[in-house]
Amino acid sequence: MSPDTTSPLPQSRRRFLQISAALPAMVAARSLMPGELSAADAPAPPPVPKKYPIGIELYSVRGELTKDLPNTLRTVAKIGYEVVEFYSPYFGWTFPFAKDVRAQLDDLGLRCFSTHNGFESLLPGETMSHAIELNQILGARQIIMASAPRTTKTVDDWKRLCGHLATAVEELKPHGLSAGFHNHHVEWLPLENGPRIMDILAANTPPEFILQFDVGTCLEAGADPIAWIRANPGRIKSVHLKDWAPGDKSAEKGYRVLFGEGVAPWKEITAAVESVGGVEFYLMEQEGSRFSEFETAERCLASWRKLRAGG
Repeated sequence: MSPDTTSPLPQSRRRFLQISAALPAMVAARSLMPGELSAADAPAPPPVPKKYPIGIELYSVRGELTKDLPNTLRTVAKIGYEVVEFYSPYFGWTFPFAKDVRAQLDDLGLRCFSTHNGFESLLPGETMSHAIELNQILGARQIIMASAPRTTKTVDDWKRLCGHLATAVEELKPHGLSAGFHNHHVEWLPLENGPRIMDILAANTPPEFILQFDVGTCLEAGADPIAWIRANPGRIKSVHLKDWAPGDKSAEKGYRVLFGEGVAPWKEITAAVESVGGVEFYLMEQEGSRFSEFETAERCLASWRKLRAGG
């Protein structure tokens, strides 16, 4: 008997090959249909906004800190702060005490990114070595000079200080630390027959030297905060959120206003430091108010959150 050439197996195989050959054309045609997008053409998801931690300069709660450091850390964490900045008395800590403080920070979910220091902490030698060790224990990455020596008065004095600060940048770099300066009201004023001190500092320190920005003192001096930020791109790594309003302390004005109650254009400032200034985190700072230290810290944080939420 001759073989059956009408067997279903060859027919099925031919049909399969025909369909397979047609598939690419069918897919291509479908990709051209209106309203249909390929994976490559689909819009990219919106970028995740960068998060900027909000912290507190512990000088704001200095009375409470002096009485009870553990309770102060617990309370600011409970209020909702994420970061703390220790000011100069921390330098007197022993290394074991600093390790205990670090353990408390870790337990509370707090971070310490920066500390305020005296001039000597930024001079090579035993004092700098002690500051390096303490800051490494705490997990800090910025050693900020809280203020210049009182003998720094002339243009030459400030340029000499800048030379020391430039050296500090190189000395701290191998340890994973950066050097910086915290401004006050006086640094926004011009020296006699000379430029503003802040302009001397910016021009005579390396680009990686941090210009920690205290907003309130800039406003009190009548300087333009936005112009300052734009003139120093990438150097405003941290910002002190201190507000200011014209008037006397007796009227709860000056630096006694809470965050958001003064004249600072906070939306414009935050937009500038985030797009140009290079800010990494914010620190609430308050020199005193009509409320207790903890209530002041809580109210200021509430105002900050409202600002960030678009309120």
